[in-house]
Amino acid sequence: MKHKDLPLFAAAESEAATAKSGSPVPGSASVPKKWTVSELTGQIKGVLEPAFTQVWVQGEVSNYRPASSGHAYFSLKDSNATISAAFFGWGARRKAFELKDGLQVLCRGKLSVYAPRGNYQLSLDQIEPLGTGALQIAFELLKTKLAAEGLFASSRKRSLLNFPKKIAVVTSPSGAVIQDILNILKRRAPHIEILIVPASVQGEGAAAQVKNGIELINRHQLADVIVLARGGGSIEDLWAFNDESLARTIAGSTLPVISAVGHETDFTIADFVADLRAPTPSAAAELISGHWVDAAVRIEDYGARLQASMLRDLSTRKTLLGHITARLISPKDRLREQVQRCDELYHRLTRAMQLGVEKRKALLEHWMGKMDALSPLRVLQRGYAIVRGGGEVDTVIKSAAQVQSGQELRIIFHDGQKSVSAN
Repeated sequence: MKHKDLPLFAAAESEAATAKSGSPVPGSASVPKKWTVSELTGQIKGVLEPAFTQVWVQGEVSNYRPASSGHAYFSLKDSNATISAAFFGWGARRKAFELKDGLQVLCRGKLSVYAPRGNYQLSLDQIEPLGTGALQIAFELLKTKLAAEGLFASSRKRSLLNFPKKIAVVTSPSGAVIQDILNILKRRAPHIEILIVPASVQGEGAAAQVKNGIELINRHQLADVIVLARGGGSIEDLWAFNDESLARTIAGSTLPVISAVGHETDFTIADFVADLRAPTPSAAAELISGHWVDAAVRIEDYGARLQASMLRDLSTRKTLLGHITARLISPKDRLREQVQRCDELYHRLTRAMQLGVEKRKALLEHWMGKMDALSPLRVLQRGYAIVRGGGEVDTVIKSAAQVQSGQELRIIFHDGQKSVSAN
């Protein structure tokens, strides 16, 4: 649009020519046009607004004034100029960032003239932060998109093995991060095998390298768990882990993935889509080895308790053995005891037999004395004799009538006997 096509600019040119020459320009009115403020403002409004219906303006927010009505008023400035701006309905708009003084923004809107004050301003319908703010918007948009697809759902996340034997770490092999991980695992679980998959973790091509590392590990099943590790930094430094393709690769991994990117306050898309987020790479190493450490502590505790139990049992058995040993007699001593017992019984038997014999001997002697006192021999010793009939009839002759003439008699004395014939 050229100025000469606009009535306002044509009139202005005509008036300027008249003022310069001091006489009317041919074809122009002899009397200069006199504008009221409203007319002039209306003319300006009619010229500017149709000419700038959609413009993009970059600048710094200044003098930000949110109104209670929900509208936002501020100025856009650069090093040489300032322009007023207004965003109607900003307070009710769903925002991914907040306006504030000093924020570099890229705005889209139309130029409008506010007639009551004779000011022109930008009436905006879109604002995007530049630099970090733009990245933050991109981050929020991708986060919303992937969340809507269910990539962040806890139901799809894989559980980590309690006792992984081999881990693969996708990271820069020359950084301090891998050294921290190695030191922690060496101290807490030295038996875990660690595979380092080199990848750039910052700058152009970093996301592709990390993605390729994940795919390589999955393709050959090189580990029980994958760790994406990087130290802290700005949002620009960590931007590789906000890549959509990388996020989908993590979600499609058959092996569980731990995102250990940045510091505890840093969040990336990889953190949300991974099966587990570790606040730091060091924390990831501690999480991986946690069950191993707990198991080692439990085993040590069980070992100590088992040892104490065994010692108590041994002590009890030792005491019992001492009691049994005190009561136990060796076979040799037992045999000696039995021999001694046999000797004792033999002596007791012998003594008992002797006593029995002596008792019986005394009894015998008693009865022998009585018998001796009543013995016919005792009578014979006093001068008596016993006459018995000789021959087949050997009876005691108690009467002379029993003796026949010529009968053989046997006379028994105390010291012998004699045979005689009866007259």
